[in-house]
Amino acid sequence: MDKWADFCISAVRYDADETHIERVKVHEDLGDKIGGGKDTEREIVVANIDNGKTYVTIRKKEGKWNKGEDVHIVTVKGKKYIRTDKNALVKDNLENLPTY
Repeated sequence: MDKWADFCISAVRYDADETHIERVKVHEDLGDKIGGGKDTEREIVVANIDNGKTYVTIRKKEGKWNKGEDVHIVTVKGKKYIRTDKNALVKDNLENLPTY
């Protein structure tokens, strides 16, 4: 398996309004396998991307991890959002990842 990114996100936890991600389940991409998931604050993901780290979304199908989309930061009205698209909507969006 080729390395997809520095880190992979497999699940999200939204705020009560379901517009802002509070936490994500992050896995290290080890190249030949995906590491175990770690509950991580959204702000850490934003800081890591700002510092050059890369993220993709992942989904498990038939016991195997599959690569989703690249994760980007989009700044809207001075606030940073993590998204798989580059739309300037005032909310986070990481595809349809499961919540936890």
